[in-house]
Amino acid sequence: MQTSAAPGRAPYTLSTLNIITAFFMVAFHVLAVMAFFFFSWTNLLVAVALHWLAVGFGISLGYHRLHTHRGYKTSTAFEYFLALCGTLTLEGGPIFWVATHRVHHQHSDKDGDPHSPREGGFWAHMGWILFGDTHHNNTALMSRYAPDLAATPFYRWLNSYHYVPLTLLGFVLLAIGGWSMVLWGIFLRVIFGLHATWLVNSATHMWGSRRFQTRDDSKNSWWVALLTFGEGWHNNHHAHPVSARHGLVWYEFDISWITLKLFARVGLVRDLKVAKVAAPLPVEEAA
Repeated sequence: MQTSAAPGRAPYTLSTLNIITAFFMVAFHVLAVMAFFFFSWTNLLVAVALHWLAVGFGISLGYHRLHTHRGYKTSTAFEYFLALCGTLTLEGGPIFWVATHRVHHQHSDKDGDPHSPREGGFWAHMGWILFGDTHHNNTALMSRYAPDLAATPFYRWLNSYHYVPLTLLGFVLLAIGGWSMVLWGIFLRVIFGLHATWLVNSATHMWGSRRFQTRDDSKNSWWVALLTFGEGWHNNHHAHPVSARHGLVWYEFDISWITLKLFARVGLVRDLKVAKVAAPLPVEEAA
């Protein structure tokens, strides 16, 4: 997998712009703004619920803590359900997402990291999507970094056709609540979720505090954690990547971890891996 890294990252020029990706990003942003002209409490509640389903379940519980790091175990049916939720974010299929994140951990803030702020905050946030390599549908290539998922036909299909669940959801919302609900439940919700998730790549490698002396620039950010269901405790995660719990002390609010504990009580998940921290550790403040 070819990745861009300073000083060799893709320049910001029209010749390196991913035209199709840029078109959809502009269109989704414009339609997200239009949603504010069609406010209703029902549309807001639908958007919030779908945000939790897509980012909270799909990305945090699914793509990240389960599919990438195998921080816990669950049934095949629930694992597939979480993967389907992940596609509702417009962040690509499970093989693409998992492969990219594993490469990030392998080369975090080093040459080969797909989205390090050392190449610029904009690059880490969304520049790597707009100007970097495009492998969303290159299932064969991305499978090299996620062979566990690639061994399953369901994941291979979902990675190649990751846009299908989101498209079907759009038709369902259109039938239930008209275009105003589509604007809120698809476009505004997706854009909010994208930027929230991208903040983990950008903000939590630039600002926050460090509890562990990792070999990268990862930091803990309480406000990113609030936006992403606990993913903002990023320094904790880089220090203990397999841990299903990211907020390691009581005041580090990690709603995904709370959800997993509730699911474990009813038998939906099991074998949760948790980092063992014997005593409170000093926190190094970072700029």
